Amino acid sequence: MAAQADRVMAPAEWEERWTEGRIGFHQSHIHRMLEKNLDQMMCGRQQVRVFFPLCGKAVDMKWLADMGHVIVGVELSEKAIKQFFEEHGLQCKEETVPAIPGAKVFKSSDGKISIYQCDLYKFSSAVEGQFGGIWDRGSLVAINPCDRPKYATLIKSLMDKDCRYLLDTLEYNPELYKGPPFFVPEEVVRTLYGEACDIELLQDADCFEEKHKAWGIDSLLEKVYLLTPKSS
Repeated sequence: MAAQADRVMAPAEWEERWTEGRIGFHQSHIHRMLEKNLDQMMCGRQQVRVFFPLCGKAVDMKWLADMGHVIVGVELSEKAIKQFFEEHGLQCKEETVPAIPGAKVFKSSDGKISIYQCDLYKFSSAVEGQFGGIWDRGSLVAINPCDRPKYATLIKSLMDKDCRYLLDTLEYNPELYKGPPFFVPEEVVRTLYGEACDIELLQDADCFEEKHKAWGIDSLLEKVYLLTPKSS
């Protein structure tokens, strides 16, 4: 943990990755762990409002919207957002966001998908209310480690009382790779969320691939947790 504690990536670095197409973190298929654990998030509910923090152009958004759920994402890169709509052949309209100066929101014509282009920390429940589901893949593991308390405070404020939050994390030796994606062990998850949420580990899987050798690591474990608000 200490090995990555001071690692900071500026927003411009993320923008640069999208501009240059260095988006190895993007998956062109439905995330297998979301697919496997979807019932744990939805619990039979219909038309659930689902939040995607730092969504990129995740195909999972279209997949859930096609099931009838309502998707709200936040993403820094306008290029990522426009690519999402283009690649799925979706018409979208662009609007300003009065509550967030300088922000824009891109909405699908059927209103099922809204993606805000803004600083994540300027987003709040005042903009879009609270959510019944959250899919956090490539978000907590991407933010600067020093911002994690601020991040968790925001996420908790966006959770409705019946919210079911799926959190995807990665574990590896942080002495060998500086990130991102960053090393997020279970104790960090419990420190950030344990006071407000019940936390259950749903699945872990070895996700080490040939490409990860370039990071200098020799193992990579992916975990998915289910977080639900504790009843007050």
